[in-house]
Amino acid sequence: MKNIGVIGAGAFGTALACVLARGGNSVTLWGRSAEKMNAMSEKRVNTAYLPDIELPKALMTTSDLSDLTNSDVLLMVVPAQVSRSVIQSDAFKGLTCPVLMCAKGIELNTSRSQTDILAEERPDLIFGAISGPGFAAEIASGKPTALTLGIADPELGAELQELLSTPTLRMYLSHDVQGVQLGGALKNVYAIACGIVNGSNLGESAQAALLTRGFAELTGLAHKMGAQPETLSGLSGFGDMVLSCTSMQSRNFAFGHQVGSQAGFGQTKTVEGISTALAVGALAEKHGLEMPICKAVSAVLQEELSVTDALTQLMSRPLKHEV
Repeated sequence: MKNIGVIGAGAFGTALACVLARGGNSVTLWGRSAEKMNAMSEKRVNTAYLPDIELPKALMTTSDLSDLTNSDVLLMVVPAQVSRSVIQSDAFKGLTCPVLMCAKGIELNTSRSQTDILAEERPDLIFGAISGPGFAAEIASGKPTALTLGIADPELGAELQELLSTPTLRMYLSHDVQGVQLGGALKNVYAIACGIVNGSNLGESAQAALLTRGFAELTGLAHKMGAQPETLSGLSGFGDMVLSCTSMQSRNFAFGHQVGSQAGFGQTKTVEGISTALAVGALAEKHGLEMPICKAVSAVLQEELSVTDALTQLMSRPLKHEV
């Protein structure tokens, strides 16, 4: 039995902790609030995020990062915009095992990926990333899910792939760490865009066109940033994009639908695509790319353009070859 630490007791962190504990591992799930983590331990349920899922007996909860010191591997599942603050905390300094970044987002102020943040703050640690098409509720309830593990070391990668795969969670291996992250992070922007189209009742044809052209934008930027094309066409890229751009279970799609239906912005704290959309503008400029869909989403979110005006701008762009 291996010891797995999961940092972040939101929906996705709890889901991963549950499925890995059921797979025969000893799992410790960390959250900031001692009160909430104690309640989870006593009631054996995360009432805030997964109220219908009973926590396995092999899953322990804590609000003390030092309880993860003996972990064989750590899964970092806090929101992308707060991962740096957790890594910088005094308690995190005592953690020395490999860390797999699971948040799907780019840091707003620096435009850095999650593993870039970890490497910058803790260059002594071995790092990787997990991404792919998987909704927390489905993973936690034991429905079949396939994700991608990105890690540079082939030998360690094979060991972790075996450790993290369970009867209901299949882990595919990639050595393209940046590609695995970028697909999952960038697709959130286009999930918002597809949600806006859906909420505005613009039709399924428009949504399909947006998804396809959005994927072209995504791959163009990711390739400039070092991602391999085959990674982007796999689970962590195209697979995750299809899921997130077509389902109301996606927070980003649901948020976009809310905006498109003129219901306002509402609660945006856990919608990773908002910060990523703003960060991608700087990345596009840096690499000399236009990325009109992403820029339109950013303009709508900053209330610089209405949905109608953004659509008009996109449809009136100069005609061009598809490829």
